Amino acid sequence: MTDALLVINAGSSSLKFQIFTLDGRSLARKFRGQIDGISVRPRLRVFDAEGIATVDRTYEPAEIPDLPAAISETEAWLRSVGESDLYAIGHRVVHGGPDYAAPVRIDEDVLARLASFQDLAPLHQPNNLAPIRMAMEIDPAVPQVACFDTAFHRDHAPHTDCYALPFAFYDEGVRRYGFHGLSYEYIAERLRDVAPDIVGGRVIVAHLGSGASMCAMKNGQSVESTMGLTALDGLPMGTRSGQLDPGVVLYLIEQRGMSTQEVSDLLYRQSGLKGLSGISNDMRDLLESDDPRASFAIDHFVHRCALHAGQLAAALGGLDAFVFTAGVGENSAVIRARIAERLAWLGAEFDGAANTAGETCISTPASRVALYVVPTDEELMIARHTLALLQKRAPS
Repeated sequence: MTDALLVINAGSSSLKFQIFTLDGRSLARKFRGQIDGISVRPRLRVFDAEGIATVDRTYEPAEIPDLPAAISETEAWLRSVGESDLYAIGHRVVHGGPDYAAPVRIDEDVLARLASFQDLAPLHQPNNLAPIRMAMEIDPAVPQVACFDTAFHRDHAPHTDCYALPFAFYDEGVRRYGFHGLSYEYIAERLRDVAPDIVGGRVIVAHLGSGASMCAMKNGQSVESTMGLTALDGLPMGTRSGQLDPGVVLYLIEQRGMSTQEVSDLLYRQSGLKGLSGISNDMRDLLESDDPRASFAIDHFVHRCALHAGQLAAALGGLDAFVFTAGVGENSAVIRARIAERLAWLGAEFDGAANTAGETCISTPASRVALYVVPTDEELMIARHTLALLQKRAPS
């Protein structure tokens, strides 16, 4: 039997997985799949190496109400196709804290340290660690590797990542980390093939999904990000507030008498598109709705994306290209159009026909800022990091 590498990417509203077969140091994708719309419109889809759907099943919300249920359903499918020996499991872990700036092999001590960062990413870190614990119980001999969303941003200059607090807080790890780093790292590599002329330039990548952020990159390296200490900062998201005056938190506690847990639940689970619209945290639902509050939520999302694009362009000292990626960025021509049109002042000339047709480049030839749509592949980055770490450690 051939060796297989399993990648698990457990997010706040989806569980993605891929299976790669190994040939020495080469990876060949065998299956990719995901359960998305957890608790809202759950759907399991699996595709083979040729992109042909082998499974497409929808569920009632009560059948997949949370991540543990999604893990169980995915595990059942994986058992049904167990045709290879499991070489290793690579995991996306959102927060590496101040300790981890590169992939690391997981043991009990590492797992405990990662669990200590759960308050910094309460929507993600518990979800990221749950499959790790499950795999440890099923077969503790299988190596597992954690790959961090914060790692890509760890080379920022300290003065850009600190908060204007007494410096002792920075030393304790209270600083801007940035997230979605695995996605940005993949896009930085992919641009070498898609648009080699802008790889060394000033690029903003917009990772727009249920979780959303933007990253300013120069020469393929992260310079600035919209997210900070936690994955609450920056753009409004499916259920998260995005950038918020800290005085709002003080008001909620002091004037409304809310507990810290109530505030956390409000900002992480009841805000964003869901809170503004009162309808859904799913952009697809909002775009299909004729409710004025749905339009209001979308208007706010587009407005904040445009504002943060200007901020990141300032950090770069100009802009050569803007890239859309992730669920909304890759699939919603409407949202791309609305954001791209707000970039005209930076020199972006939007090509509506190319956008509607789903082309990779959606700017005109005369545009001073190139506009691209580039699908991300966090799972491939995790697989590469996992294989590289384990083969580096393996005896020659």
